[in-house]
Amino acid sequence: MIDDVATDGSTSNDKNRPSSPRRTRRVRMTGKERREQLLDIGRTLFADKGFEGTSVEEIAARAGVSKPVVYEHFGGKEGLYAVVVDREMRQLLDMVTSALTAGHPRELLEQAAFALLDYIETYTDGFRILVRDSPVAQSTGTFASLISDIATQVEDILGLEFKARGFDPKLAPLYAQALVGMVALTGQWWLNVRKPKKAEVAAHLVNLAWHGLENLESKPRLMGHRKS
Repeated sequence: MIDDVATDGSTSNDKNRPSSPRRTRRVRMTGKERREQLLDIGRTLFADKGFEGTSVEEIAARAGVSKPVVYEHFGGKEGLYAVVVDREMRQLLDMVTSALTAGHPRELLEQAAFALLDYIETYTDGFRILVRDSPVAQSTGTFASLISDIATQVEDILGLEFKARGFDPKLAPLYAQALVGMVALTGQWWLNVRKPKKAEVAAHLVNLAWHGLENLESKPRLMGHRKS
């Protein structure tokens, strides 16, 4: 005779036997897997709550581990945050540098604008972390460093264009910072409103940047009386 299977997985004969505590099998992670899990959890929490609003206790609880495990892998919340930020910085920089493939300067501007907007759309949590203020971000200059690092990628391109047009190539870093800053801050605004569509945002950014550069004065003058 076949025993009836109970809903809890035991048989009718099992019910006549003394009950024993049910054991929950825990899947053991390798050190690398645990580290990646903590990074994913930390990334989500930092994006939602910011650095100050996130605690080691909550990170550990979400991972189902004790606090010492977090300290063992990262030395604390600051260490975990630093690794998350570094990964996001590298991801964005890789997307920007790999996008800059065109020969025409205007198309290069389009590619740079799209790369940043693509990152914001795809890695929203990461971008929120990069632009959010925190003690760690202030000490490392996260957003400022981000702007500077991306601007460095387009400095050489602008320098060549300036030289070809008779402008001082030494001013290329200043204009690179201004252009990248414009796109980055617009992207931060677009992150919240998501209007208009990404391609339209990129088109307007390039419209402003390109026509501004196209009519650039070699020696701009101030209209007001202030000179310093």
